[in-house]
Amino acid sequence: MTQPESFPGLHAWFDTPLGRYVTAWETARFDALVADIFGYNALQLGAPEFDFLRANRMPFRFTAGSGRVQVETDYTALPFAAASIDLVVLPHVLEFASNPHQVLREVERVLVPEGQVVIAGFNPLSLFGLRRRLAGEATGYPWHGQYLSLRRLKDWLALLGFETGLHASGCFAPAVDQEQWLHRLTWLDCAGERWWPIGGGVYIIQAIKRVHGMRLIMPKWDRRAAGRALAPLIQKAGGPTKGCSQKSTDERNSGRD
Repeated sequence: MTQPESFPGLHAWFDTPLGRYVTAWETARFDALVADIFGYNALQLGAPEFDFLRANRMPFRFTAGSGRVQVETDYTALPFAAASIDLVVLPHVLEFASNPHQVLREVERVLVPEGQVVIAGFNPLSLFGLRRRLAGEATGYPWHGQYLSLRRLKDWLALLGFETGLHASGCFAPAVDQEQWLHRLTWLDCAGERWWPIGGGVYIIQAIKRVHGMRLIMPKWDRRAAGRALAPLIQKAGGPTKGCSQKSTDERNSGRD
């Protein structure tokens, strides 16, 4: 197994005022989404500092990735059997993974049919995305990540056979580092949800793995129908029977009388 990817800079950023502002919104949304998802096994990939499965009631919940996790693994090669996990939560892994397509493919592989994935990501079409463009790629977390738009992520999920469900965006305040300014600008969250609902700094989306099956429908034959269908073939192969020929001759003779 290859060395798992680690994002220590991102973990440290979550402890800043802006990071706490983001995680507070995401925790509330994760709690609401995973509470009514049922099954046996729930997996959180990444962000081990936070328990985004705490509101879920599955008997076996665990974290995987790097750091303080139950299972240390590479995100692109999960050590779980196919169709063995009922729920996967993916907080801010795709933006910083070297191969996000493969991460999603692995998530699709390990999910059971009708299993669900809940993904949180940074929105490039927001004030957070604007700061990322102004900051440049040379800066640290989270600004150097490859942000995925919600529309692009939906396309990726659809190609893998997922049906997207609920989604929301939040954290409409500018990406400032000072806690006092964040408190002063919290009114933008209410205004943004009403006037610009897709423009939050982060988003969360739920998707369901759909597997289309095939059932072979056979015709329901009864004995009479089968007999009627086979009778012409029998007559064609063996010719008219003696009884039938005699009956036809008798009918012609009676007609002459």
